[in-house]
Amino acid sequence: MHFELTEEHKMIRDTARDFAQNELLPGVIERDTHEKFPAEQVKKMGELGFMGMMVDTKYNGSGMDTMSYVLAMEEISKIDASASVVMSVNNSLVCWGLEKFGTEEQKEKYLKPLASGEVIGAFCLSEPEAGSDATSQRTTAIDNGDHYILNGTKNWITNGNSASVYLVMAQTDVEKGHRGINCLIVEKGMEGFQVGKKEEKLGIRGSDTHSLMFTDVKVPKENRLGEDGFGFKFAMKVLSGGRIGIAAQALGIASGSLEFATKYAKERKAFGKPIIEHQGVAFKLAEMATKVEAARHLVLKAAWLKDQGMPFDKESAMAKLYASEVAMYASVEAVQIHGGYGYVKEYHVERLMRDAKITQIYEGTSEIQKIVISRFLANE
Repeated sequence: MHFELTEEHKMIRDTARDFAQNELLPGVIERDTHEKFPAEQVKKMGELGFMGMMVDTKYNGSGMDTMSYVLAMEEISKIDASASVVMSVNNSLVCWGLEKFGTEEQKEKYLKPLASGEVIGAFCLSEPEAGSDATSQRTTAIDNGDHYILNGTKNWITNGNSASVYLVMAQTDVEKGHRGINCLIVEKGMEGFQVGKKEEKLGIRGSDTHSLMFTDVKVPKENRLGEDGFGFKFAMKVLSGGRIGIAAQALGIASGSLEFATKYAKERKAFGKPIIEHQGVAFKLAEMATKVEAARHLVLKAAWLKDQGMPFDKESAMAKLYASEVAMYASVEAVQIHGGYGYVKEYHVERLMRDAKITQIYEGTSEIQKIVISRFLANE
């Protein structure tokens, strides 16, 4: 690995940083407080090419690599994790899956508007009783000739109401277990498809998380992704890459916490000098910086391996596991360094602390990442 970024990578990082500081930061507290979806900001991310970063230009994507994607994700997540999770889902789970496994017709119809940011996508796997155990799908897609009849409920769906295109996992053949699961492309507005209540969340409050209900929804056969029974494998392959995106989000929350804390420690004076000159604070910042840098290397390595076409499942799990732990650690320490001000919304770090927790839960809990890593160790 080369540890020096290319000029193109630096340009993408700097563009994302400028966007985050100038477009996301001014209204981020209000959006968090009022649980307001960052619609205008997401539209601008599409204009910058951030909603389909790794998609080929012939499908309206930016044609960039995974390294570029994680660099942009980190910068945006430093300021607004609600905006970055919209970007992550659209890039990692929806666009990548469609480009990798979709037909040309599916790419023309769905991938092009998704990659350009014209519309937003959602990935629908979790159910009321199928979180970490993704094999226990209760949503069914009954074969009915030239279409499927879709019935069931999905929970905790990011972009649940804002999306126009939904990748829905459903059980077609119960006897086959997880080998009988399919992924169907469902459009908003299909008869029988209803968006449920919006969840009131601890963090990432600007993103819209909803339950979805499907009642006898007719989904054309041409909307199935891959061969019959490929749905579970599709979900696992997509989530493995998605972990890199969430690891980058966690890294951004951690590095954002470090930046806010360092800035405050240089400005805030106590006992006649800036608190960064007091060893108790200085050592906190030193440990935060070390952990953030270690997380960054794990994330970049996973991204690099993916770009090289090499196996990256273990490394993406490691990156997500560690980066999410560092996000929690760094954000809590940032609040502590700010003292009473850390508990006040104006100083941003209390929001970062609330946002950090979800990175240990969604797209595979920390416990699931440990299962993935340990299985690789057992087979080495």
